[in-house]
Amino acid sequence: SLQALIEALRRLPGVGVKSASRMAFHLLQHDREGAHLIARALEQAATNVRHCSECHTFTQDEVCATCRSPMRDRSKLCVVETPADQAALERTGSYRGLYFVLMGRLSPLDGVGGSAIGARELLARATDGRTEEVIVATNFTAEGEATAHVLSEALQARVSAGLQTRMQGLSCFNFKAVDEALFADLADLTADAAEAFSRPIEAPKRPGR
Repeated sequence: SLQALIEALRRLPGVGVKSASRMAFHLLQHDREGAHLIARALEQAATNVRHCSECHTFTQDEVCATCRSPMRDRSKLCVVETPADQAALERTGSYRGLYFVLMGRLSPLDGVGGSAIGARELLARATDGRTEEVIVATNFTAEGEATAHVLSEALQARVSAGLQTRMQGLSCFNFKAVDEALFADLADLTADAAEAFSRPIEAPKRPGR
């Protein structure tokens, strides 16, 4: 059973044989209570956590709290790769729209295509008659950039076909989850710029003679 525990811990990303062995020995030698706590939490999460039927993030309900909230701006839809990216954006407090979580990114070499990341569901959600702006915020990797490009092209094609006439804009940028402060600064800068462009331009006054 010790070897089974080590092999199970090796399934975690970035955990090799040495790290898995160290964690297993620590739990069994120093923290049996913690081992039982982890086991119960994993069992409950694996049984009860599902995907939100609207945005695909993790939740225990049919629809997550973010999608249910009346305080969210339903005209904006931010597309992210993972629930971790969504959580990072939420911590900035700068975005109040809705999300669509891809649960991955395009990777043809690994057999991950559009159906695996919910591309069809995203197009349907983005053209539901309520969305006016889509923000494609994938990670700063080769696969993330490729995913952003493909999704942006697909969304633009859907809008150009006239299936959604209310959509006004499509923003595409790469998001690095660890740099939450930078995203907050960018969001503030974008809001300030939008406000500045919305103000009427006054003609310069001529100097008095």
